[in-house]
Amino acid sequence: MAASRRKFIRQTSTAVIGASIAASLPLDALAQIRRHVAAYDKINVGLIGCKGMGWSNMSALLANVPEVNCIALADVDQSVLDERAANVEKMRGNRPKLFKDYRKLLEMKEIDAVVIATPDHWHCLCFCDALSAGKHVYCEKPLANSIEECYVMLAAAKRYGKMVQIGQWQRSGSHYQQAYNYLKTGKLGNIRLVKCWAYQGWMEPVSVKPDSAPPAGVDYDMWLGPAPKRPFNPNRFHFNFRWFWDYAGGLMTDWGVHELDIALYFMGASAPKSVMASGGKLAYPDDASETPDTLQTVFEYDHFNLLWEHATGIDNGPYGKTEGIAFIGNYGTLVVNREGWEIIPETKRNNEGILLYEIEDLPDQRRSSGANYLAEHGKNFVAAMQANDASILKCGIETGAVAAINAHMGNVAFKTGRKVYWDAKESAFKNDPEANALTKAHYQNGWKLPKF
Repeated sequence: MAASRRKFIRQTSTAVIGASIAASLPLDALAQIRRHVAAYDKINVGLIGCKGMGWSNMSALLANVPEVNCIALADVDQSVLDERAANVEKMRGNRPKLFKDYRKLLEMKEIDAVVIATPDHWHCLCFCDALSAGKHVYCEKPLANSIEECYVMLAAAKRYGKMVQIGQWQRSGSHYQQAYNYLKTGKLGNIRLVKCWAYQGWMEPVSVKPDSAPPAGVDYDMWLGPAPKRPFNPNRFHFNFRWFWDYAGGLMTDWGVHELDIALYFMGASAPKSVMASGGKLAYPDDASETPDTLQTVFEYDHFNLLWEHATGIDNGPYGKTEGIAFIGNYGTLVVNREGWEIIPETKRNNEGILLYEIEDLPDQRRSSGANYLAEHGKNFVAAMQANDASILKCGIETGAVAAINAHMGNVAFKTGRKVYWDAKESAFKNDPEANALTKAHYQNGWKLPKF
């Protein structure tokens, strides 16, 4: 950041109080307050990828952190740029600069940090370019679209030493921390099985559509970037890119990184010994998507197994919840999801019949009403920048890499159709050229994988 604005890292109680009050104020009052934030306190942020989660992240920052100022937007779709520029202007009174090419945004010396929320196949390039340009980075999950890119991004973060927050915002949820604290009491006994799931009843078939010309104002070649060249198809654009291998990893990496992250954090694990997966397009076999709509994946770690499963078109997941994580112990099970957490006592048998173990039966430990964990995650990123202290990040680069790499392993096992074995020391699959080939990034159209 510019030397004239280094004073923005002043840590005052006023800034903290202002951030908490801001969320409850109307936009016009919010704009009045923020006009009084001194220029040297401003954190200038650029947004790369401005549609769904990109705007969710940026608007959460603008609504909750007075110091944050959005001064630039980059997106390949002019209609999205125009819409988000109007949104920023309404919230803050300033119109950001607009770019079709994110590299032009990164040339702005006054930008301190960027939010990256492109399709997954662009994360690595944008991330590495942003760090090399001297910016702090908030990057959407999953960290990357391949295991190889995850390691490249780890190396880049280590080289440049900037603050990096990954968008696994459940890490900033207070009720997840409460559940973690309970788990660590040991009251559940030995935990030998963890279940993670995402049942997505809202997901309907992706109807088959013909290729067509890109929409007016869209730089489609830039959208493809390092992905294979192919004609434009509306199914692959914007939100639905998630269901095509060229750009993403389906629900395994989209939802999986969130839930696997919490599971591995609670269990103190990072790398499995083996992975196997089974599933496919079982709900909508004839729709346009490529990634499996139904999948079960078994990860073997030291001392416990983890089961990931997802299904589209179904809401009634395990324990009656559409998503969540269950830690199954000898004396009880802890179930946590985005709404709260609970303890379900295990039963035991003796001469008197079936009894419950004597641990708390804790139903409905609910998430606090009005809690905005996405905003808290953004505040945490800003706090780390202000303190220049990566140790306070809720989801730094290493945490993001662990979740993404594990999720990608699930897809590798699915694609091979067999059990694969991981060598943590070598960061590769054991004696398995086919599986290791699936960990690689294959950049095309003149784009090159960064090297560090």
